[in-house]
Amino acid sequence: MWARASRSCRITSVSASTGLYFGRHPDGLQSRRILRGSPNRRPTFFAPVRRLDYHVPVTKYIGAIDQGTTSTRFSVFDAAGKIVASAQKEHEQIYPQPGWVEHNPDEIWEATQNVMAQALRQGDIRAAHLAAIGITNQRETTVLWNRKTGRPVANALVWQDTRVDDYVADLSRDGGADRFRSKTGLPLSTYFSSLKIRWLLDHVAGARKQAEAGDVVFGNIDSFLTWHLTGGPDGGLHITDVTNASRTQLMDLDTLSWDRGLLDVFGIPAA
Repeated sequence: MWARASRSCRITSVSASTGLYFGRHPDGLQSRRILRGSPNRRPTFFAPVRRLDYHVPVTKYIGAIDQGTTSTRFSVFDAAGKIVASAQKEHEQIYPQPGWVEHNPDEIWEATQNVMAQALRQGDIRAAHLAAIGITNQRETTVLWNRKTGRPVANALVWQDTRVDDYVADLSRDGGADRFRSKTGLPLSTYFSSLKIRWLLDHVAGARKQAEAGDVVFGNIDSFLTWHLTGGPDGGLHITDVTNASRTQLMDLDTLSWDRGLLDVFGIPAA
């Protein structure tokens, strides 16, 4: 269920619904280490490390999704790096009470689809003309969703949200705020995903049981969007890269894998 020997594979077309390609240009064949779910094992809440080589057709443009705290933008670049089309849409900031900040993941997914379609129309570009799409995102923002339906179990907890401050104080009593810094590079804080996941599992009815059964999965916004763009409930890829994973406070910086000990301390099931 956890990290195994890495292997290479090819992905040429990953979304039947959108016709979009994710990956690297054929001239750039270097492997990129990512974290992903295993197709040969039971569904996992987190995923083992795999190494993928992406090979994509030579095409004219590259797309970029910029999913930020207040809005989502999609830009299309030509071979010279010039922006040839771009569209942006804001999303609602939800403040249930002081210190709490939430986003609606469904709204973000809808906005992403809308700005992609708008930019392609603006530039008179077909999806098949895109060699690859990259995603930059608000990192620590935490989403739990049902892998069978694609629906979030609750609103996303935004990186700014401070509702887990009691958890931080409790864990800091044994070893201080830096007790996990040597492994994760991060102090205990309301900022990172680890305790936001725990809060959702503790406070959303049925979430923990579903997570333990493998029906509910975690991801930051990059993972949530990639899962939808690559098929969603119909085989969508549950992946992230190590830079995003490092901001969850659940990855060991030496092994670049989800750490079982950290998961146990934070009260988060692996599956």
